[in-house]
Amino acid sequence: MEPLPFLRALIRRPDLPRLPAVSLGRFPTPLERVGEISGADLWVKRDDLSGAPYGGNKIRKLELLMAAALARNSRSVITFGAAGSNHALATALVSRQIGLRCVNILGPQVNSIAVRRNLLASFQAGAELVYSAWRDTPVTTAWHFARLWREDGVPPSVIPPGGSSPLGALGFVNAALELAEQWKQQEATAPPDTIYVASGTMATCVGIAAGLALAGWPTRVEAVRVTVAPFTSMCRAKNMYAGIQTLLREYGISLPPLRGERFRLREDFFGGEYARHTPESAGAVQYAWEHWGLRLEGTYTGKALAACLHDLRTGEMSGKRVLFWNTYNSHSAVFEPLTREQAPALWRQLPEPFHRYFEEDVQELDAVM
Repeated sequence: MEPLPFLRALIRRPDLPRLPAVSLGRFPTPLERVGEISGADLWVKRDDLSGAPYGGNKIRKLELLMAAALARNSRSVITFGAAGSNHALATALVSRQIGLRCVNILGPQVNSIAVRRNLLASFQAGAELVYSAWRDTPVTTAWHFARLWREDGVPPSVIPPGGSSPLGALGFVNAALELAEQWKQQEATAPPDTIYVASGTMATCVGIAAGLALAGWPTRVEAVRVTVAPFTSMCRAKNMYAGIQTLLREYGISLPPLRGERFRLREDFFGGEYARHTPESAGAVQYAWEHWGLRLEGTYTGKALAACLHDLRTGEMSGKRVLFWNTYNSHSAVFEPLTREQAPALWRQLPEPFHRYFEEDVQELDAVM
């Protein structure tokens, strides 16, 4: 399927510019009904199946961001994240797929099995891994930007953390319109009352809110915080939404304002530190696997589902239609070569600052999940 079919269908004037995107994913992703929980009708949007060998929410953003890099004739991309960044891994894999060099500038985070796995997979995908303390990232970026420009003869493209920009968010504007079409095909009586989704760098949750507004749905997005400010905040949400409005206006699409009752930032399942698993997120991960056979993790999707399950169990969602948007990659193919026997030889080839993630213990809740 051509990328962004639902969003492109809204561009009706032939004199307006074409919305560029490269085809990286497998869309539409499945919409599945889980069943009734505490009187609520629960559904799951399976963006964990957005691509192969790697899925998750990053693929929708990268379809646009990589198209922009190719349009600029870049030969390299630079992106950012914490050491175990899913976005950095997705960017590395996609860069290899379309023939671009990839430099991942990565900062410190709490250790976990996912950090080890993502670092090794990014390395095997050919990414250049650069460790940088957060305070040093601007200087580190400038140095590598200049180096790549000198080596390539053209400037590299810089992709923000999480792929979160108004352009990247358009992937989730289209995703919400995709959901609306799927919901119509289910012959459901009314749209979901609430959608629960993790809020990291906010392009996913704000993009969904924008797409729902275009679809005319009254659905509220429960954006469950998993990062500190400024990556997640209402100020950032409003700015991201305004950026989406401005961008869509270039394509002749009018986006209604963001209404407060349609978007709520949930603070109560964060746990105080990025990537720090909580008892609630660990419990949600275990629940999803035992009851639905759905693989989640404790940093993003576990916290989003924890908020959803809490609200269901209190009974406040009784009689309502609820959707959980799974943003985590569930494909294991990219990790299969990373066997226990191979890992020691691989991690010692990483830059020395990353060695500690293989020498130190993972956090306790991760070890028992």
